[in-house]
Amino acid sequence: MAMRLFLLYVVIELAVVVALASTIGFGWTVLLLLGTFLVGMALAGSQVKRHIRRLRSGLNAETVQGAAADSVLVALGTVLVAIPGLASSVIGALLLLPPTRAAARPMVTAMAARRMSLITVGGAAGYTAPRGDYIDGEVIDVTDVEPLAVERKPD
Repeated sequence: MAMRLFLLYVVIELAVVVALASTIGFGWTVLLLLGTFLVGMALAGSQVKRHIRRLRSGLNAETVQGAAADSVLVALGTVLVAIPGLASSVIGALLLLPPTRAAARPMVTAMAARRMSLITVGGAAGYTAPRGDYIDGEVIDVTDVEPLAVERKPD
């Protein structure tokens, strides 16, 4: 699966670079790639700092879910900006912009909820823990100690 995703990434990035180079020229394509990377990294740095400040300021029950989704989107956007390629840098930069993150947040929340039902016991998967006997007891800590050797007097 990972190899297929990597192959898809390479094909898309090469197609974008070849199409762009044939349209605007090789030099401008290289400058555009470098500019996109630099702008994306600056945006990633500012958004990561902003998001860390938001997390440090405190969260309440209503904002935890949104902050978790934003954390995932900021991390994904930063990784996409950092890996080489124009298409990945543009997608990563879009994920780093706050309005785009707000639009993508419900999708991330839905994906997490679908995964969470597989993880939690008694969740949407319909699994219930078996009921067994309950044994009330007390735990006693026992330490084995060697008995002291007593010297015997000869008779």
